[in-house]
Amino acid sequence: MAHVHKEYYHKALQLKFLEDVSLKVTFEDGLVKRFDMSSLFEEQPEYKALENRALFESGQLLSFVIVWNDLLDIETEEIYDCGTTVKRVAPFMMGNVGNPVSTARRSRGLSQTELAEKAAMDQSDISKIERGLANPSVRTLQKIANALNCTLVINFKSNEPDDPLFYPELEDSGFEIR
Repeated sequence: MAHVHKEYYHKALQLKFLEDVSLKVTFEDGLVKRFDMSSLFEEQPEYKALENRALFESGQLLSFVIVWNDLLDIETEEIYDCGTTVKRVAPFMMGNVGNPVSTARRSRGLSQTELAEKAAMDQSDISKIERGLANPSVRTLQKIANALNCTLVINFKSNEPDDPLFYPELEDSGFEIR
């Protein structure tokens, strides 16, 4: 399969080994993809070694690649692009980060491009954060907060009302830019 340079790669968060030589991979954007490794056998016969169940189940997910040994690996982006979507689950934490960023940016009357310039970032990265398609580091969030002349606040919030860590005034994420 030809590799195409992309600006954004989808991070895989969970790997499950299914029957035969099929994988089920959950990505950070909430898509769950099924990929049959036997689809590679004809073009790349070395993958036939994965018919050995012990070898197949020894694969390790390393965010953007699944590795079996020095000779066998697959980029998770190939699974994302060529796999079959079996379901969509709620995106992980980063979906909650985008809303405070978008709200703070709009309250300052800035476009994504203007915020990106102030934060020394690409506009596409701001867009991905706001849409919940990126999982920004605390450092990146701090750059955004600084560009907005705001304070980055991260709290651990309990879901239980009688817990001392319950903050009803916070959004679900426990993350604010103010």
